Amino acid sequence: MRFTQDRPSGTHIIRSYGDGEFRIDDRSIRGGVIVSATEILVEPEMRGLADLTPSHAARVLAMNPEVVLLGTGARQQFPAPTFGARFLGMRVGFEVMDSGAACRTFNVLVAEQRRAVAILLP
Repeated sequence: MRFTQDRPSGTHIIRSYGDGEFRIDDRSIRGGVIVSATEILVEPEMRGLADLTPSHAARVLAMNPEVVLLGTGARQQFPAPTFGARFLGMRVGFEVMDSGAACRTFNVLVAEQRRAVAILLP
């Protein structure tokens, strides 16, 4: 049996993650990245939780997400409560997980045509 991927054209898919590098579509990105189904924002200065700023949250909220995934690198770590509160205060779901899990979850949500945005730390 042959399987084919059914995805809307122009939708970004995370192909792999490892050693501080994300492969989104056919593009390799080292360092942090913010990705939605239609946008990729490379954020090389965003390497850890301490680097997350209100400016990052504002850029994500401008993408009009229904859920935001924060991938925190090789292991799950939680950001300052004020960072997540920005999303929750706007009635946007906010989930924290390791970056591998965030990549997989993002792909599932995008395949379901959900308005997901992933903030991915290497």
